[in-house]
Amino acid sequence: MPANFYRPQDKIQHNTRHSRRRFLQLGIGATTALFLPNAFAGSSSSVITQPERKLSLLNLHTGEHLNATYWAEGQYQTSELKAINHILRDHRTGDAYRMDNDLLNLLNILHQKMDSNKSFQIISGYRSPKTNAALNKQSNGVAKKSLHMQGKAIDIRLPGVQLSGLRKAAINCQAGGVGYYPKSDFVHIDTGRVRRWG
Repeated sequence: MPANFYRPQDKIQHNTRHSRRRFLQLGIGATTALFLPNAFAGSSSSVITQPERKLSLLNLHTGEHLNATYWAEGQYQTSELKAINHILRDHRTGDAYRMDNDLLNLLNILHQKMDSNKSFQIISGYRSPKTNAALNKQSNGVAKKSLHMQGKAIDIRLPGVQLSGLRKAAINCQAGGVGYYPKSDFVHIDTGRVRRWG
């Protein structure tokens, strides 16, 4: 892993908005219950009984592949989160960043909705300010204050799933922004305010 895996200025960004976090937690719980109706049958509401949360990711720029169970036994798994942060690093600079847990949970839900056993193909995860500024100069489609720089956005595709279907599922989650880029063959999702474009 790069020596600058966690830079001092990146230390926080733990979700500071309690009401937003609670909203997403409730939404995630409700969605999970829809897909796994028997998961909570006959059990208490203890978080220990919640199903594991997993992600399968393929970084198209580095060729790295990861299967991670990032939530298990009622808590986030630190080593798995670090591995996710590493694979979603800025491939241009090597900088990694703590990705938003709500974003990971949204990816987990989308994977379930799509009923896929394929890995999400990652076009862009974390972007350093340096990379974002360079991309912004090249294209007016790159926001100056992109949520990619906060670990709250990701550009993806899912093999075997129509891009329009992935977009629709993301919009239905009502958990943040959804951008549709059919010419470039990816969907952007983020955990900012609910909106859509493309």
